[in-house]
Amino acid sequence: MPPSTANPPEKVPLCVDLDGTLIKTDVLWESLVLLLKRNPLYLVAMPFWLLRGRAFLKQQIATRTELNPAALPYHPALLDFLREERRRGRKLILTTAADSQVAQRVAQHVGLFSEVIASNGETNLRGGNKGRKLVERFGKQGFDYAGNSTVDLPVWREARAAIVVNADERLARKARQLGKVSHVFNERKSYAGAFIKELRPHQWVKNFIIFVPLLTSHEFDTVKLRNAVLAFISFSLCASGVYLLNDLLDLDADRHHHRKKSRPFASGELPLPVGLVSAPLLLALSACVGFCLSWNFLAVLAVYVVLTTSYSWQVKQLALLDVFFLAGLYTIRLVAGHAATRIPFSFWLLAFSMFIFLSLALVKRFTELKTLRQQNRHDSRGRGYTSEDLELVAMLGIASGFLSVLVMALYVNSDQVIHLYKNQTLLLLVCPLLLYWISRVWLIAHRGKMHDDPIVFALKDRASYVVGGLTLLVLWLATGHY
Repeated sequence: MPPSTANPPEKVPLCVDLDGTLIKTDVLWESLVLLLKRNPLYLVAMPFWLLRGRAFLKQQIATRTELNPAALPYHPALLDFLREERRRGRKLILTTAADSQVAQRVAQHVGLFSEVIASNGETNLRGGNKGRKLVERFGKQGFDYAGNSTVDLPVWREARAAIVVNADERLARKARQLGKVSHVFNERKSYAGAFIKELRPHQWVKNFIIFVPLLTSHEFDTVKLRNAVLAFISFSLCASGVYLLNDLLDLDADRHHHRKKSRPFASGELPLPVGLVSAPLLLALSACVGFCLSWNFLAVLAVYVVLTTSYSWQVKQLALLDVFFLAGLYTIRLVAGHAATRIPFSFWLLAFSMFIFLSLALVKRFTELKTLRQQNRHDSRGRGYTSEDLELVAMLGIASGFLSVLVMALYVNSDQVIHLYKNQTLLLLVCPLLLYWISRVWLIAHRGKMHDDPIVFALKDRASYVVGGLTLLVLWLATGHY
């Protein structure tokens, strides 16, 4: 006989869903990303697995991946509640549509569940299937159930009481229409806000590098300016698409990072399918805008995508090569500016950009290693560095930054300057400004106060704005147009 609804709660087993309930993400999508990161060709096999049912698909993906349960984003308030219920002697059962292999690993990590009921390769334990399974096991109204979506409504219909997790008030209202709702844990945030955050629009400031050829060549006209604006839009859309892809591929490393763990995908604020759909759409939109410019610009954009994807996939794990890739990704924006505006390339500008951007890339790594040493950790997860590399990275970065200033000083004495500036000697004032800014960046990084992205630091730093303004003033005075 099913237990009476008058029984005390601790006598009624509590069945807890996994995806979106115990954790803020979905283990199927997490495992899928891991699988595709290892080998994208699995995309060819997945339709054939799906033909044999969703349960079989989940089993095949779970068999080929090793999801780390310790890195998953859990619901802290629900976990505290479950610990209290376990302390009171209540039986907790992890009841999920996820494959049993993954569910068992999660249950073992959490250490609160006495049993796991999950999909087994033949039956997809979801919605009505889950409700029938629990009724067979405990009887109608013989269990409480914690869930998070409309798929759980058939299960709540059979349960003694519902626990609604991470859902809006509309779902909680539907659950109340079916029966008793004992608890509501609402930690859900706006998907729109999380999506905008994931696009990282503040990073678009890097794409202003596209306008540098216009500035340094003094070739201002309506067509070139329009093309530069279109190139900026194209690169911004492309960069956001690549950020989405990068964060999907780097979930585990981000979750072990002191700051990156708060990113929407890593924290579970944004569902992974949003990224899997949005990334190719943004890249396609970027290509459409780029198509309005030239084939040369599209080729540069394609190289940028290849380089960034390669960096996300493997290169970021290779010491030194990773920072050269980062510096190249800055420089390629300069090349894109030339391709969009059809302004001839400047040897001096390209040489300067390579050295200054390499210095900024090394600042980024130095900051991460500084944090690593402060935490008394030796290895950088997902990177090819150890805390012992800190001083070497600093030496390389400072040297590269100072070499960029040397290139600037040599440029002042070049033939090209004579045609662009009437008072070319004034340009030498740019050198101490750059030396000050580079030295200050490294001093702040050495003190452990640098944001791990130097671009974000510069956007919030008053001194950077002052140096930038003075540099533009010197350039204007050197032209003699006053």
